[in-house]
Amino acid sequence: MKLERVDPWRWRIPQDAKPGMRVPGIVFADDALMEAIRWDQSLEQVANTATLPGVVRAAFAMPDIHQGYGFPIGGVVATRMEDGVISPGGVGYDINCGVRLLRTHLTKDEVLPRIKDLVAGLFADVPTGVGSHGKVRLSKAELKGPITQGARWAIERGMGAAEDLLHVESRGCLPDADPSCVGPRPFERGKDQLGTLGSGNHFLEVQYVQEVYDAKAAAALGLFVDQVTVLIHTGSRGFGHQVCTDSLGIMEQAVRKYQIHLPDRQLACAPIGSREVHDYLGAMRAAANYAWANRTCLAQWAKEVFLRVLRLGPAALGMSLVYDVAHNIVKFEDHEVDGKRLTVAVHRKGATRAFPPGHPELPAEYREVGQPVLIPGDMGRYSFVLVGTEGAMAETFGSTCHGAGRMLSRSAAIKRGRGRSIERELEAQGVIARACSRESMAEEMPEAYKDVAEVVAVCHHAGISKMVAKLRPMGVIKG
Repeated sequence: MKLERVDPWRWRIPQDAKPGMRVPGIVFADDALMEAIRWDQSLEQVANTATLPGVVRAAFAMPDIHQGYGFPIGGVVATRMEDGVISPGGVGYDINCGVRLLRTHLTKDEVLPRIKDLVAGLFADVPTGVGSHGKVRLSKAELKGPITQGARWAIERGMGAAEDLLHVESRGCLPDADPSCVGPRPFERGKDQLGTLGSGNHFLEVQYVQEVYDAKAAAALGLFVDQVTVLIHTGSRGFGHQVCTDSLGIMEQAVRKYQIHLPDRQLACAPIGSREVHDYLGAMRAAANYAWANRTCLAQWAKEVFLRVLRLGPAALGMSLVYDVAHNIVKFEDHEVDGKRLTVAVHRKGATRAFPPGHPELPAEYREVGQPVLIPGDMGRYSFVLVGTEGAMAETFGSTCHGAGRMLSRSAAIKRGRGRSIERELEAQGVIARACSRESMAEEMPEAYKDVAEVVAVCHHAGISKMVAKLRPMGVIKG
């Protein structure tokens, strides 16, 4: 793929690099990350997304980019309302896979002596793994509650506080979610999975704040050095996966119906305003709301384990929500494009919203510093908290990276892990880890991922998010 160096943190795929490109591609990476990115087809996928009808400004790729279905994971693309399209591949299978960060009053030294008991309690009480069933069992009729109300549905049932909604992207609910746009199979898969972590790279991690880079922003977010935090990474489980699967078949037919020419059938899409897009958005929003309800439930299970294992009262624990962000979603947002204020459909697939200080969607206490951006790393090193910037709003439709990005495929990681105990290796590094199987642990070994510190450094230096704090893992449960 033809590449031009723009500056130390950006590369351009010129518009003439591939026939049909309507805009250039912009890739955020330094030299070392670009060497890793070149190994798969993700750059080709960036160029492919630049061919979508109605695409504006550029097709963007974050430094954690890797190959995905149609769109690269780590891709951001916005399309115009009047002649643009929406593609399920620009959201992905795990709709509203996202991250929730909880803070506590506790310090590392208070929790470390009980970390093994805490991890054991979390692993016992938080359902994990493929096909896991949660404590919340719902009929099809009852499931319409969380998929239309999102996080508020769980809060009204005693899982969290009403003020938490101010600290969730989109207040934890996308309007216009439509159960009638959801087929029977998502309901069947999702009715027993609310309040479950799932498998793959999903996790619940007990951490502490190892370093603060921006004292003002950290104070606004309620973070301090050595403070114990909890990071939850999961999404819409089987419900969202099936919504995507069902939608892709319909969109493939729509491509032929509307005579849309695409370089890759995995970019299947339909025009904004079409019946196909109306139905996809109704179902996608339902799945996004399911994910916000799911993470709200999981936060409650985690809080209950902390209270029981550490024998604390709620006031002493002081567990509260910092923020909850989506990584896989498409939303209509207003942005300035070529000097004009436009409403565009922003596809973020493996990318985090990073709205700047002063944005009206932010809670009042964060408005001076910007939107919290939560970037999980691998379970052996660190994760990061950043905040959004004006640079992101001006360049990337208010978007930044979402994680470390894989270096090894799951099969390659399993092969590399043969004959090793990843669990014991992590414990030697001071991290207590539990997973459903040895294979699950091997798939998620730290070396399977890029160094997330390199990823966030690129975003920080490029000005599309600003580093606030580094979080060091103490204990983790994986699916």
